[in-house]
Amino acid sequence: MRQSTAPQSPFAGAPVELSDAVESAAERLAPELDHVVAALHAEPETAYEEHRSVATLVALLDRHGIRAEAGVHGVDTAFRAEVRGAADGPTIAILAEYDALPNLGHACGHNVIAAAGVGAFLALARTLADRPDAVAGRVVLLGTPAEEGHSGKEVLALDGAFDDVDAAIMVHPYGYDLADQVWLGRRLLRWVFTGASAHASAQPFMGRNALDAAALAYQGIGLLRQQLPPVDRVHAVVSDGGTRPSVIPDRAVVELYARSKYPDTLRDLSRRLDDIARGAALMTGTSVEIVWDREPPSLPVRTNEALTARWVAAQRRRGREPLAGGVVPETLAASTDFGNVSYRVPGIHPLIAIAPPDVALHTEDFALAAAGPAARSGALDGAVGLALTALDYLCDPELRDAVDAEFAAQGGPLDVPRYFD
Repeated sequence: MRQSTAPQSPFAGAPVELSDAVESAAERLAPELDHVVAALHAEPETAYEEHRSVATLVALLDRHGIRAEAGVHGVDTAFRAEVRGAADGPTIAILAEYDALPNLGHACGHNVIAAAGVGAFLALARTLADRPDAVAGRVVLLGTPAEEGHSGKEVLALDGAFDDVDAAIMVHPYGYDLADQVWLGRRLLRWVFTGASAHASAQPFMGRNALDAAALAYQGIGLLRQQLPPVDRVHAVVSDGGTRPSVIPDRAVVELYARSKYPDTLRDLSRRLDDIARGAALMTGTSVEIVWDREPPSLPVRTNEALTARWVAAQRRRGREPLAGGVVPETLAASTDFGNVSYRVPGIHPLIAIAPPDVALHTEDFALAAAGPAARSGALDGAVGLALTALDYLCDPELRDAVDAEFAAQGGPLDVPRYFD
């Protein structure tokens, strides 16, 4: 694999003395961030159950004189806090995740995300308190639950969480330092085939086999893959296929994930999957109910390169050299609900190394890494990176203009809730 670091930023960013103050403030938080990494890891909580995690994070903010409101935007385990400079200006949001995976705990490292996000916010809060006239604008810390399989950020967005935000940033742990990486859009799908039950030996001709429909549909997915773009993904299981071999099943259920690199290709993939289900039902004389998006869909991440370059500059201060987008194969791609945010406002979702490159997300080995020394240093370096990126955005009007121009050139905001209608 060729090695290529991300390019330099053409923008000045914040004054050096302010950046130094923010970095120093973050470094003083290191013991408390270590505690967050360890405490959340020790008591992992899955989607919408993250009550202890939120209590830990809100208590940390409170110890620093920051009032955080929990239960915001209609979600018990979401929280929000904000600080501002002496003058009005733009608003940038720092996002913190903290949900874990069922049975695997923090095998995606969201405990590190939480520590980095809260650490960045507190470092900026300390600097704004010491120098209130140095920065115009506002920093929002948004605690975002239920990323794993539930698209919690979209739930918050539908309640207006990002309506008053101009840009949003977060960092995710990984096996590489990456300025940018492909994050696929994802939709959840269920096919429910209904046929007619019959005795499989005495009167098979009286039945309509729903399991046959599911089997044909599953085979149709396999045949479709030859015509899919290289990074598109469809994975499926038959979760209900009957109860007894002697009875022709009158019901079969297939659960699927559909993923694609762009919103429009995800929409096209969705339509093709609909055709497969209807075709399988037609061939078997059954009917099919097609149920999309029991949880809100996740769009691909749209990365803002102008903001990303400031993240890279901050990471270089920490002795890291993030790889440019495209260096790590894009086939190593997962999904995140931050994609929905990035189609509303300019955003970045870089990755920071806390494990060796051969340790994959959502594995027991990554869960172990998320409690180790590299996770603690990643949380601190991530906090510094997010804080300095936010500071640059607030202090540099030329950078903000470039961020906005890039977002507009990419198509501007998307009507996320209605995109797949």
